[in-house]
Amino acid sequence: MSSGVLLLFAHPRPDLSNCNVKLFDAASATDVTSVDLYGTYPRYDIDVDAEQQRLRDHHTLVLQFPIYWYSTPPLLKAWIDLVLEYGFAYGVGGDALAGKRLLCAVTTGAAESAYGPDGVHGHSLRELLRPLERTAMLCQMQYLPPFALFGAQRVAAADALDPHTAQWRALLTRLNDPAPMPESALAGDSLNPGGQLLQMEGA
Repeated sequence: MSSGVLLLFAHPRPDLSNCNVKLFDAASATDVTSVDLYGTYPRYDIDVDAEQQRLRDHHTLVLQFPIYWYSTPPLLKAWIDLVLEYGFAYGVGGDALAGKRLLCAVTTGAAESAYGPDGVHGHSLRELLRPLERTAMLCQMQYLPPFALFGAQRVAAADALDPHTAQWRALLTRLNDPAPMPESALAGDSLNPGGQLLQMEGA
């Protein structure tokens, strides 16, 4: 029987991280299973069997990463390509992830105003993450709107990470509850600031 949250952290240059390492450390201090993918697989030699077992053992998958050119860092993409294989995550007999949840917890260099039809990127963050949303749908998972820290460099420079970290811890605590998420929590572009999940009873 699966239980709890599995958090996969993917940052190819943690030594240059403004916020991600601190958020990963904060998550590791909570009751979640935290895995540093680049620390575990520096040569990209992903142990597919071990990673698939991790997924079986948890009801919620959180992918934590900085946005890289509108996508994931390369090791996380390789992990998705290899681990979420036919017959395991989708296709004939591929129902190992059915009913589980997927959340992307991301940081961006640009401010929130850059995302949307009038912003420099032309699309909301959720729209830019649509390939991961469709991946979740193919794997019969419940996809949650992203939890995002916009303008991470400016937040770090202003020493203003604490409120986001507090929301992050609260969200992870909520996600440890296996109860299905309400439809109202799935409709928005993001879960923050103070997103719907954090306002639910027990969050």
